[in-house]
Amino acid sequence: MTTPSAALADGSAPEFAGRRLLYVTTGGVQAMFLPMWLSWLRANYPRTEVRAVVTASARRFVGSTAAAAAGGGGLPVVDRWPDEPDRALHVELAQWPDTVLVHPATMHFVARFSQGLADTPTLLALQCTRAPVVVCPALPPGGHHNPAYRRHVAELSERDNVTVLPPIPGMSLSTGAEGIGTAALLPNAIAALEDMRAWAGGPA
Repeated sequence: MTTPSAALADGSAPEFAGRRLLYVTTGGVQAMFLPMWLSWLRANYPRTEVRAVVTASARRFVGSTAAAAAGGGGLPVVDRWPDEPDRALHVELAQWPDTVLVHPATMHFVARFSQGLADTPTLLALQCTRAPVVVCPALPPGGHHNPAYRRHVAELSERDNVTVLPPIPGMSLSTGAEGIGTAALLPNAIAALEDMRAWAGGPA
């Protein structure tokens, strides 16, 4: 797990015409930055409605109240099957967004997604949605060399609505060493989403 070694050079926000962004955060330590990124999205894309989803493991690193305050869109959805459902959450999460971001995506989440698993509402939604999906893995030291991880990325890249952005160099919070493992910075992920959205012929 890593943190960025440098911010974007000019701090500018790329163009983005998506109107309904589903922002999924999984259980990497970079989940702690979710409130910061939700605030950034709110400031730079006021016309975009953002719905945040946090996995059960992500809740170890980020509080729902902080995310709600930063994003201004209410409490994030917790990625679990409700005990007494009042709606089909997986269908809602698949059909509502015009763009989907998974940031950060743990190695475990990448594996489950690539294998077609659907044991949570969000995974089931991602298996079924036609919206563009950008996945930003965050890996432990050496994780990018793992053959299984590389195979999972290749399998996801075969899907016409999924792009996987490779992790970038950063400092490991576990070892203090520099290495590849930090999830791509959010502005770069947004730029990739816009490219996919425009290519798919989404509304401007």
